[in-house]
Amino acid sequence: MKYTNQVIWITGASSGIGEAIALEMAKEKTKLVLSARRAEVLEVVAKKCTDLGAECLVLPMDVTDFDSIEGNVNILLGKFGRVDVLINNAGISQRGLTADTDFEVDRRIMEINYFGNIALTKAVLPMMLKQGNGQIVPISSLVGIFGFPQRSAYSASKHALHGFYETMQVEYYNENLKVNIICPGRIKTDISVNSLTQDGTKYGKMDSGQAKGISAEKCAQIIIRSMKKNKRLTVIGGEGKLMVFLKKFIPPLFYKVASNISAT
Repeated sequence: MKYTNQVIWITGASSGIGEAIALEMAKEKTKLVLSARRAEVLEVVAKKCTDLGAECLVLPMDVTDFDSIEGNVNILLGKFGRVDVLINNAGISQRGLTADTDFEVDRRIMEINYFGNIALTKAVLPMMLKQGNGQIVPISSLVGIFGFPQRSAYSASKHALHGFYETMQVEYYNENLKVNIICPGRIKTDISVNSLTQDGTKYGKMDSGQAKGISAEKCAQIIIRSMKKNKRLTVIGGEGKLMVFLKKFIPPLFYKVASNISAT
């Protein structure tokens, strides 16, 4: 399967996994729609993608600005006329114990990771169903499958995504609509740097576990291979696969191991 000439909308495209996916997709001569809050950084990514052979539309947006979604979709349609693939990658993580984390932090993370995600999906889903094909790829996390220390809000937001998109997989099983949930483990990006602490301030440093993770480029390659195979759920990372196995088949050992893993 090739994505040549397909219109691919990527959120969180200014850095990390989103940027890496954009660069990999650009090699297939795609039409890319790149979204994130920082327009100037998106322009840099777009230039790299154009140099690789893609046609790009820079579409700056905040996924929690729900009133702007219709206008942004119209801009996209005015440029390319359709959306073939939506990769919902925008998100933010957390570092803070459950009892110490302000409720507003829980709310903010849910607004970005869950409501921002499904708002875009609901904006493009009707047109994908009408055109008779489409692919929606939510970037979840290993903690969308199991809980993890200091990630209560983050894990909750990702678990919510699984409930939503697994329902879509069932509802549209007989339609030509692909829904591929991606669960990366520790990837070497700035996700920990940009995480929210218990009081909502920026964490501001790279976790040691994150620093030892696989590259965003390698992660993007795995994601795209999985998309091409239409895998409904993809777990990325050997340690993560082990934890998923333990939770499913040996729960007592899972809880013992998970409680002792360094959260940073």
